[in-house]
Amino acid sequence: MSNSRRPANTDRSYRTGYLKSPAWFARRDRWFRTHARTGIPLTCQACGHPATSAELELHHTDYHGVDKDGGQWRAREPHGDLVPLHPGCHELLHRLIDRDTVLSRGRDRRTASALALDRLRAKLAELDGVPHG
Repeated sequence: MSNSRRPANTDRSYRTGYLKSPAWFARRDRWFRTHARTGIPLTCQACGHPATSAELELHHTDYHGVDKDGGQWRAREPHGDLVPLHPGCHELLHRLIDRDTVLSRGRDRRTASALALDRLRAKLAELDGVPHG
């Protein structure tokens, strides 16, 4: 599958349809409830800063499980295919995946997401160590 932001099997309606659907909001809520039961503090997986569920978005490392059945969106993504990120970190991750031809060439979305997330973590950690002001 291509690394493009919209999966090929959704007729380009992933962002305008799925991410606004009751199925996605229920899946998102279920992801955060499941995570809360682990007892692990919620953090952005890019910058590592603590956050609440209201402050985070979930990045799809893979679009398997996102589909339409009888005209209705179905949210069957595995828990591990969703990664919590601050909106700004999420946007930076997509910029890396979508624009870096070395990352996207010949790689599936899951692999490209993992490589981009590692690169983003390293860069954000480097910037965190730089004195501000």
